[in-house]
Amino acid sequence: MNAKKIIFVTGTDTGVGKTLLTALLLHHLRETGVHALAMKPFCSGSLADVRLLQSLQPGELSDREMNPYLFEQPIAPFVATKKSRKNITLSDVVDRIKCVREKCERLIIEGSGGLLVPLGKGYTVADLIDKLDCRVIVVARNRLGTINHTLLTVDHLQSIGFKGSELAVVLMSGRNPDISSRDNENTLAELLKPATVLSIPFLGQQVTRSAGTIQKSYSQIRKTLTKLVKSA
Repeated sequence: MNAKKIIFVTGTDTGVGKTLLTALLLHHLRETGVHALAMKPFCSGSLADVRLLQSLQPGELSDREMNPYLFEQPIAPFVATKKSRKNITLSDVVDRIKCVREKCERLIIEGSGGLLVPLGKGYTVADLIDKLDCRVIVVARNRLGTINHTLLTVDHLQSIGFKGSELAVVLMSGRNPDISSRDNENTLAELLKPATVLSIPFLGQQVTRSAGTIQKSYSQIRKTLTKLVKSA
């Protein structure tokens, strides 16, 4: 399988663990000798995610390069652009990504929310993905309901041309897993063949994440991240 230069991390919803997975993946690639960088093109509200990712690639990108579109309020980017009367076009976003792509071997892009989150006038996260030559990782909660949410997300990706071999699903476990979490990985693996489906155990509260805690968590799931990179 030929590796794509860009890995796009999307989710079935907001708050499912995209930043945590992006950080772990970034750390893993760099630990294994790959010059990887991460971007979060759109960020609304707190700068915590930006600071975490920047702490894992110190001095490589300016905050503006890594996060070109920052909004103070925690709302959908399109709503934020309307309030601020900014016009961010899809071609603008793609150009920003291409500039960073030329600076590394692998570029990890953390998306905003799910696929149908509107980013600007007339385009969504899915439209941005469609403009990039990339592989996609779908992050979902490992709990009751995730099968429906994940299948809907993957179905939409397939509708815009992505094959199962170009996709991976990562189930992020919570502090108190429910009974469905025992079977979700195997069920989705069966339903989504040949897509890679993996799960990551609960690694602690994301709000306390730092470069140091990412490095400690990494040792617990190194093998899982190796499998994920091979699929991407």
